[in-house]
Amino acid sequence: MICHPTAKVNLLSPVVSKITVAAALLVALLAWEAHAVAAESRSRIGIALSGGGARGLAHIGVLKWLEENRIPVDKVAGTSMGGLVGAMYAEGMTPAEMEDFIKTIDWDVVLLPEPGYADIAFRRKQDKRDYTVDIPLGLRHGLSAPNGFNPGHGVGLVFDRITLPYSSLTSFDELPIPFRCVATDLLRAESVTLDGSSMPLPQALRATMSIPGVFTPLEVNGMLLADGFLMKNIPTDVARDMGAEVVIAVDIGTPLSKEDALASIGGILQQSIGVMTIEYDRRALRSADIVIAPDLQNYTVSDYSAGEKLIQLGYEGAARKAAVLRPFALSEEAWQAHLAARYARKRPYPQSLAPVRIAGTGGRAEQEVWIRTRKHVGGQLNLSRLETELTKITGEGRFDRLGYQEFLADGAQTGLEIRAHQKTYAPPLVNLTLSVEGSDVHDFRFVTGARVTAMDVLTLGSEWRTDVRVGSDTFLGTEFYQPLGESKFFVAPRAFFHKTARDFIFSNTLSSTYTDQRYGGAVDIGYSSGYRNEVRVGYQITQAKLKPLIGNLSFPPFEGYSDQVRLGWIFDGQDSPTIPSRGSRIDSEVVHIFRSPDVNYAFDQAQVRSSHFIPISSKGSVFLIGAIGTSFGQSAAPLQLFSLGGPYRLDAYNRDEFLGSNYILAGGGYRREIWRLPQLVGKKVYATGYYELGNSFQQWDSIDPKHSFSGGVIADTIFGPISLTANVSVDGRFKLRLALGRPY
Repeated sequence: MICHPTAKVNLLSPVVSKITVAAALLVALLAWEAHAVAAESRSRIGIALSGGGARGLAHIGVLKWLEENRIPVDKVAGTSMGGLVGAMYAEGMTPAEMEDFIKTIDWDVVLLPEPGYADIAFRRKQDKRDYTVDIPLGLRHGLSAPNGFNPGHGVGLVFDRITLPYSSLTSFDELPIPFRCVATDLLRAESVTLDGSSMPLPQALRATMSIPGVFTPLEVNGMLLADGFLMKNIPTDVARDMGAEVVIAVDIGTPLSKEDALASIGGILQQSIGVMTIEYDRRALRSADIVIAPDLQNYTVSDYSAGEKLIQLGYEGAARKAAVLRPFALSEEAWQAHLAARYARKRPYPQSLAPVRIAGTGGRAEQEVWIRTRKHVGGQLNLSRLETELTKITGEGRFDRLGYQEFLADGAQTGLEIRAHQKTYAPPLVNLTLSVEGSDVHDFRFVTGARVTAMDVLTLGSEWRTDVRVGSDTFLGTEFYQPLGESKFFVAPRAFFHKTARDFIFSNTLSSTYTDQRYGGAVDIGYSSGYRNEVRVGYQITQAKLKPLIGNLSFPPFEGYSDQVRLGWIFDGQDSPTIPSRGSRIDSEVVHIFRSPDVNYAFDQAQVRSSHFIPISSKGSVFLIGAIGTSFGQSAAPLQLFSLGGPYRLDAYNRDEFLGSNYILAGGGYRREIWRLPQLVGKKVYATGYYELGNSFQQWDSIDPKHSFSGGVIADTIFGPISLTANVSVDGRFKLRLALGRPY
């Protein structure tokens, strides 16, 4: 047989491969031996990394300086953010790799208490638009809220990604560098050192960073674990207990404030926490052999956007201790042996994991999670797409967080476990609204209410939604939403009652006020993409009554039935339900009215409303708004007249001042972030200015456009948007309008 040269290479390749593997093992063994000999002749060094939120990113700079100066770290102990940085280093990440990874994290998204608006299901988007109080409530065990502001879904996925190769460990001593982190058991008022025996690494990190009142505590093994800073913010004794003979403490905690910073409740609360923990911190620092305290100036625990600067300040803080640190430096040869031994224990990132199991839920919900995630875990493991899918499932409302980790499936074989955590307080979900809006004593409206949503009533995905709103506008409604099989089609019967007072204004003078009362029912058939689009077609019948309450007779009173067929489409691609900075929203409908009180003919109407936000900088966005409605040349019945005037519909004019069978509205403006609110209060405050042009009219040749200019501030709070705007028209109208929530 004649062998080609390539064939000879193929025949020899198994031998070459075995020799290569053997050589690699020999090199690793020799490195480990050299490391062991060197370790016996020097003191073992432990590092204790304290908590401090975003300030903890300075730890990376400290570790960077230590590595550049060949100072070994044999044991790592950390609390809170120090635990996260410490775990990354203990896993074998270099400071440069850690810094690169930190730069990829969008902290504004990761630290959200729930998935961002763009990632939640369409019906949850409706909840947030209609009910703007951002306080999660449920009726699972009576009316109750979660025991933390943030269940930690986003930050939990960061932990899962970082720790995946090591999440099946039963001892953190098996990491490239032995590691411990610290949490606090709220049930026993005890500090708990987590070493891998009671929970896997990603859960340990979540426990050590569960700031009380911000992140939901971790319930595990009869413990309720919160942030370790409560009892042991600088774990020098933990590093010592691990066998460290020299302990380096890195203190990045927020120092006590000066007297002039204690003039507010927030300042007093922050100072109180510092006072409660400072005595332990002082004892911990006294027990350390070396203390590194970077000068973090005025950076706060939430300044994650300043990560690069914080890392540099940590590096400079370590450099200032060079005189006491450099005596522990290794020779170049010993340092390389130390690194080789460390990296020989490093685990590669898995390319695939099988089998896959779902934990934390069962029944139909477990099956749904499996169906939704299997395409991302079968074969090649795609963590980015898996995390996106887990976030979307969380955004449907049943779970407050989902995550993943390795598990030991059979002996040495590892699989992937997807962990689901159901909300302890819901479903049923409860959404609240509060709307207060007015420009003077004669123009004031108040509405409050709630929406209750029961989930999976008949089948997975079915919902029974009930609305109650009272005040200037009274609304009672209920809808049953039933998906058709496993498709995206659905059927939705509903019933409603609506009563409000309608003012009729002529020449800026209140002419009369009517009571507008309507009740009826409808059934829709539709299609939902799940996240951005919904199409509905349905039939609705309404019993209506319009009667004068005060003033002149602007319209004759009437009572009767109206019935119609409606086709509607909504696209919601914006990033916020109340104050978007990017994206588009379109709400459109075509209606055929068979009959309506006070007219004896059928007619058609169509309407499109849209808004588009375009970011032009990190803090500012321009926006365009447009709306148009028509009755196709016919006169609309009183019940179906289009109206303009009031908030965001020609602000300078009175609510519903302009009525007609047709209308047009256009405008645009600019909005810029000027301040950030504390996390527990809200998000951001903006300055805004915008212009509106439009009118309602009977005939297209009699538009007579009105102009409105507005400027002011708007804050995105947990109670809904709060705005104060000055509004002026070309014809001399002026209103100073204060509003909380969405106008009804």
